[in-house]
Amino acid sequence: MNSKRDRYKRFISFGAAIVLLGILTGIFAYTWYRYYSEAIVLPYYRRGNWVLIGIYGLLTVLFFKAYGGFKLGYLKKTDMLFSQLISMACVNTVTYFLISLIGRHFMDGVPVVLMTFTDFGVISLWTVFTGKLYFLMYPPRRLIILYGSSQAASLVMKMSQRVDKYMICESVSADEESDRIRELLLKYEGVIICDIPAEQRNDYIKFCFDNSLRAYIAPKISDIIIRGADDIRLFDTPLLLCRNYGLDFEQRFVKRIFDIVFSLIAMIPALPFMVISAIAVKLYDGGPVFYKQKRLTIDGKEFYVYKFRSMIVDAEKDGRPQLASEEDDRITPVGKILRKFRIDEFPQLLNILKGDMSVVGPRPERPELTEEYKKQMPEFEFRLKVKAGLTGYAQVTGVYDTTPYDKLKMDLMYIENYSIRLDLQIILMTIKTMLFPGKTNAETEEGILNTRKEDKDK
Repeated sequence: MNSKRDRYKRFISFGAAIVLLGILTGIFAYTWYRYYSEAIVLPYYRRGNWVLIGIYGLLTVLFFKAYGGFKLGYLKKTDMLFSQLISMACVNTVTYFLISLIGRHFMDGVPVVLMTFTDFGVISLWTVFTGKLYFLMYPPRRLIILYGSSQAASLVMKMSQRVDKYMICESVSADEESDRIRELLLKYEGVIICDIPAEQRNDYIKFCFDNSLRAYIAPKISDIIIRGADDIRLFDTPLLLCRNYGLDFEQRFVKRIFDIVFSLIAMIPALPFMVISAIAVKLYDGGPVFYKQKRLTIDGKEFYVYKFRSMIVDAEKDGRPQLASEEDDRITPVGKILRKFRIDEFPQLLNILKGDMSVVGPRPERPELTEEYKKQMPEFEFRLKVKAGLTGYAQVTGVYDTTPYDKLKMDLMYIENYSIRLDLQIILMTIKTMLFPGKTNAETEEGILNTRKEDKDK
């Protein structure tokens, strides 16, 4: 019965999205006809108005898709609400400049502001109503976890935070008899497979497939590499091709052009914040404004990364590298604000222009810490197949204390799924993180990497 109901999930989400899109576009249509259509130099005839309204609807869809605003039933209510609010703010800002361009001067912005607040009210009501309706139609899935080590505990804790989606009812060790495990799996709607030997895992995945049982699998490094493989065929034999060299020449060239253009444009709105930040850092303790530190980028090349100083002077006077914690007493009051809104990273726009970094990529690590990580994770060096980035997939999906191993997996997911579209999505999510700083997680930002295939969870 549940499997039959699941087939309609995408249809329900699509229907709810169409309703919201229709209301928001209708609000804009009213605002346009009421305040702007007759105020422009050459008023449009009927079709011109329709085209403009259609453009508004298209902008809404694009921003909602980028921020995950249509992820009904997947995102937390608060996360979806934040995504939709920032999407509408972006759409209406772009729309105001478009209207002003059409009117050939800056038009009255009050109607757009009122329209934006009306949109916010509609979105809030829509989020609450559809969220409750979706929960009634699709209650949490009853799951069992199949584990191979204690590492599964952290995954259980994360999934337990989404009581609206997952209900973990039982756990079973992979060391149990296989017949007993199979019998237990069939009692539930899905299984979480975490950290069990590859041979066993393959058997249970096939068992789940055979019985149409949903499986949530914690991937290994090799799984992430394989997911980025190309499908090829040698006569009648299918093959998976893992190229394993990071980005090709064309991708690097396009990414470099994008980095230069983006960083030059970003410097314009960032400059006032940089000036204010520099003054605040200097006034607080009279120490240096900037801080530079040796980091690693593509192919292990060393470079100096620039930041606004957010810690006390001589924070590492003992000479030993030390990771900052969320409540680190070395961070100054000014530094806490800069870190919270990621403003301390703005000087790295200069690193991007120099070619040391990219806008999007794995965050650069210190050589000493990289060597320490490699002792426990030899694969840690894999992330050096691309340039270090100002922001990255791990930064918009992780939390402050996400483990280095999980960050490594997220960095590799980015490398194996790279595209300009993906870079743009991560940049947009970075803006959201700056505006709504706080804890996030990989699940709330699901969909960022779905550039090759549609989300199968709907």
